[in-house]
Amino acid sequence: MGEKQASADGDRRIGRRALLIGGTAAAVGSAVLARDELARLWWRAPGVEKPRVQGAVDFRGAQWVAASDANWRRADRPDDYGVDMVVIHVTQGSFASAVEVFQDPGHGAAAHYIVRKDGHITQMIRELDVAYHAGNRAYNERSVGIEHEGFVDRPEDFTDEMYAASARLTAGICARYAIPVDREHIIGHVEVPGTDHTDPGEHWDWDRYMRLVRKVPSASA
Repeated sequence: MGEKQASADGDRRIGRRALLIGGTAAAVGSAVLARDELARLWWRAPGVEKPRVQGAVDFRGAQWVAASDANWRRADRPDDYGVDMVVIHVTQGSFASAVEVFQDPGHGAAAHYIVRKDGHITQMIRELDVAYHAGNRAYNERSVGIEHEGFVDRPEDFTDEMYAASARLTAGICARYAIPVDREHIIGHVEVPGTDHTDPGEHWDWDRYMRLVRKVPSASA
């Protein structure tokens, strides 16, 4: 599961940098970088708001439960940040506890999705937004994070229903953003540079999981 990492990966600094719009932004970087920053922050301008549908989900059948807005950053992916990766997490706790901490503004982290042992999928952050889940700002911006209920040292937590539901979810994400279905683009939290996490752990069956993802008709080759 993601931890309190907003200050570490720099996502929370976006609010302060938004104040640099204009001449100050140009003063601290090149004109190209300033334009890039402005493009990514356009929706912060007064009176400008991207249209959103309350309760909308990106995966059909998922239940929407909103994470605290302190645990993610509003964006317009993939227009502002390309999405080319899925990061697999394990909650190190129950489904209910994961939902609770992702709704806690003091937690500083949350993933886009949580998959329960029975295969139920809850979405807490829209895919177009940047979730603080990986402990690495660049990886947060380019990835979708999926939590799985359970503990890394309890293989029995990784049920058939969980594997199947998560594989459908990942296959849909890969198809949506043309992400290759391979282990370079579907990774564990432990594989994120700079992380101190070990999930999904040695009991997560990667061979089985990747086979299931590839079997989904919508999966990209």
